[in-house]
Amino acid sequence: MPTDLQFQLDISTRLLVAALFGAVIGVEREFHGHQAGMRTHMLVSLGSAAFTILSMYGFPQVAGSGSTDPSRIAAQIVTGIGFLGAGAIVKFGSNVRGLTTAASLWVVAAVGLAAGTGSYFVAAVATGLAVLSLWPVHRLLAKLELSGGRVVHLRLSLRKLESFAGVSQVLLSNRVEIISVQSQKANDAHSMDLELRLPRGGLDHKVLSELGRLSDVEVETITAAEEA
Repeated sequence: MPTDLQFQLDISTRLLVAALFGAVIGVEREFHGHQAGMRTHMLVSLGSAAFTILSMYGFPQVAGSGSTDPSRIAAQIVTGIGFLGAGAIVKFGSNVRGLTTAASLWVVAAVGLAAGTGSYFVAAVATGLAVLSLWPVHRLLAKLELSGGRVVHLRLSLRKLESFAGVSQVLLSNRVEIISVQSQKANDAHSMDLELRLPRGGLDHKVLSELGRLSDVEVETITAAEEA
C-alpha cells in the first residue's frame, strides 16, 4: 500500500466521508428511538469503506501470481451486511418491525463502499435519497394514508379486568388490530398499555368516543407510535 502523504490524506478523506454520511442516515433512526442508531450506521459505513480500501490497495499483486480482484471483498460486504440487517428485524405477534432499519443498514453499507472507492457524488446522492425516504416520504405516506394504517399506543385504566372484553369488542368492530397488550395492577385498578394499528382513515375520535361510553373504563392517553 502506498505511504506518501497525499495518498494517506485521500484515504483519510474517504473514511471520514463514509463515517459522516453513515452518521447522517443514522441520526433519523436514532431520533425515532431505534436500537440501530447513529453509531451503528456510522460504524457500518466506516467499516464498508475500510474494507473497500483494503481490497483495492491492501493486497498488492505479487510477481508471478495471478491478478488480484478488488471486488471480492466488496461482494462479501454486500452478503455479510444481510446478517446484521436480519438482527434488526423483530416480530411482535402479527406485526413485523425493523424492516426499514435493516434496509437503511444495507444502504449505508453501499454508501461506505462508494466513499471507499472515492465516488463521493454517488455516496452523497445515496445519503440524500436515504434520508428523504426515511423521514419526509414516511410523513407523506402517513398523511395520504397509504402506509397500511397508523400505529398508536393507547393507555386504559380499568376498574375490573373483565371490562377488557368490552374494549376488545369496540376495537374489533372498528377493525382496529391489537398488536400487543401489557397489563399491570395499580391499587384497585388495572392499567393496560395497548399497541394498536388503526385502519386506513384513522377512526381515532370514533374509537375513543365508543371506549369512553364503556363503564369502568377510562382512556388515559393515546399517542402515535413510530414504525419501521
